[in-house]
Amino acid sequence: MTLTPTPLDAPRGDATLPAPAVALSLVAVEEAAMSVTASEASIASDGSKEPSPMQSEPPAVAAASVLQPAIATAGFAMASDPAASDGVRSSAATSAESAVDPAEDLAALTRPDFPLLSQIACLGQPLIYLDYAATSQKPRQVLEALQHYYGHDNANVHRGAHQLSARATEGFEHAREKVAAFVGAASAREIVYTRNASEAINLVARTWGEANLKPGDEVLLTVMEHHSNLVPWQLLAARTGCVLRHAGLTASGELDLDDFRSKLSERTRLVSLVQVSNTLGCLNPIAELAPLVHAAGALLLVDACQSLPHQRVNVAELGCDFLVGSSHKFCGPTGMGFLWAREALLEAMPPFLGGGEMIQDVELDTSTWADLPHKFEAGTPAIGEAIGMGAAIDYLQAIGMDRIHAWEQRLTRRLFARLQAIEGLTILGPTPEQQPNRAALAAFHVEGLHANDIAALLDSSGICIRSGHHCTQPLHRHYGLSGTARASLGFTTTEAEIDRFAEELEGTIGFLREHS
Repeated sequence: MTLTPTPLDAPRGDATLPAPAVALSLVAVEEAAMSVTASEASIASDGSKEPSPMQSEPPAVAAASVLQPAIATAGFAMASDPAASDGVRSSAATSAESAVDPAEDLAALTRPDFPLLSQIACLGQPLIYLDYAATSQKPRQVLEALQHYYGHDNANVHRGAHQLSARATEGFEHAREKVAAFVGAASAREIVYTRNASEAINLVARTWGEANLKPGDEVLLTVMEHHSNLVPWQLLAARTGCVLRHAGLTASGELDLDDFRSKLSERTRLVSLVQVSNTLGCLNPIAELAPLVHAAGALLLVDACQSLPHQRVNVAELGCDFLVGSSHKFCGPTGMGFLWAREALLEAMPPFLGGGEMIQDVELDTSTWADLPHKFEAGTPAIGEAIGMGAAIDYLQAIGMDRIHAWEQRLTRRLFARLQAIEGLTILGPTPEQQPNRAALAAFHVEGLHANDIAALLDSSGICIRSGHHCTQPLHRHYGLSGTARASLGFTTTEAEIDRFAEELEGTIGFLREHS
């Protein structure tokens, strides 16, 4: 094998490596080491050069020696603090995030790691993917972590005495520690694996909600919520008689804080809202809302699906009680998500689903429950997907979330400038001038045109955007719309892609107007 390292190459190593280390599959590391050793041996055999001292190093160390310069050149640092594997962020990750260069082009740095982005679309056009709010693309480090698990460690977790089960369990639980560190949890016991954020919200509704809410109690939501943060509470209201209330929006498309305060009362038991809207792109001031919520005697749940891929999220700084996320939004596999909750809350909550794994002891008529977090994880879990999610977190941490956010702010300003110049196009939500930390997306409508027609024609030019209601039907009805088109960016998006999208969009709008 000939290894051509990209800026994010780094050995994955074993499960003792700290969470911020970049995930490169063990297979690739071993192959790289063998390639280096073979190369050195061939040079020595022809008598033209003495063998390199690298030959005496263990294979993993040799591979690290080859890959380390690329990481250093890119500004990344290999984490070496063992404490990081216990949920403590390493100084390497901290320094990577503190050294933010607003002019840094992260797309050029990272795109070689995303094989899907190099493909040619229809009519020979390069593929442009602008649908990151729906799902992210996956770097090869994540793909290799999945392949390594299924090719080398595949076994059920927690219930086997053999070596495969031990390795699978170690990888599965180490990924949980990475999630805990990623969101600033006090302990990995506070991280419950779920299939996605939707299931995590349903878990809270079915366990905490059913145990604590009664007729007349109120759950405060917002008009901007994703269906995943509306429907579970509607079902809970039908079961318990609790009342749902909804805070409104300002004229700029941000949360109306005055309306929020007016609807927060002594009857409120839970507030559940997004940190970042997948349609408006607005960033809600969670840390400002948390003291108000707690002063009213309520708990706070945060849907972080649209914030976790793009900025630092720390549950202690936010002051929330529950937080949910989905792996596929932040470069990880589908079918995997998590719930974070304060340990005391999880201890008091009843189980969600019954079955294997979540029990301590089973009699014919009664059962006792496993310790946290396994009490909420019935049945064989998505082991490979959890490991893949851990690899995705490694990847993001190695770049640095502050660096990602700075680059995406620059992209957002360019996106808005190009779209605002198109006649008849209206973007929902605050502008970057109104809210500089808003999300890197733009949901828009064009007077007289259907969003699906716009998206279909753009797709014929190799440009992938989203059209429809984006699982926010009540929000679209608030604006009198049936749907919008949405371009959403990631750190692999280039400025040239934004420019080409804007040019193709303008041509598409002109074509549709001419032929409508």
